[in-house]
Amino acid sequence: MYQRIVVGTDGSPTAERAVQVAGGLALMTGAALHVVSAYKPARIAALVCVGGGNPRYGEEDRLAAKAVLDQALASLPQASMPATTTICRLGDAADVLLTVAEEVAADLLVIGNRAVVGVRRCRLGAVADRVAHLAPCSVHIVNA
Repeated sequence: MYQRIVVGTDGSPTAERAVQVAGGLALMTGAALHVVSAYKPARIAALVCVGGGNPRYGEEDRLAAKAVLDQALASLPQASMPATTTICRLGDAADVLLTVAEEVAADLLVIGNRAVVGVRRCRLGAVADRVAHLAPCSVHIVNA
């Protein structure tokens, strides 16, 4: 049924539930699972020049998003681990999810219905709405 599933996570309880649902679907169908987390620098001051003037955007935010992916990966059943990849990208959550779904030719995109996270208070409800309207594949919105 499904060959490639993309799931988005920001570490919120709703996103954790979406990861579990996507992991279960991947396990049942034998699909490859791509766990995605998007990040943006918290402030414009996050632009830092390192070494020879190479710009690095929001390194702390990237590391936080990577930690969210590591936690999501650790929560998945061991049987689905070989077919699971993580993707951490700078950008708007909806844009990143849509781009990754297109890049991997996803059959299904799984996201939570809403969440409020940290100081940024990102609404996953808005992301879910945008993804549902623009996705290049079927979308499963997990109601948590």
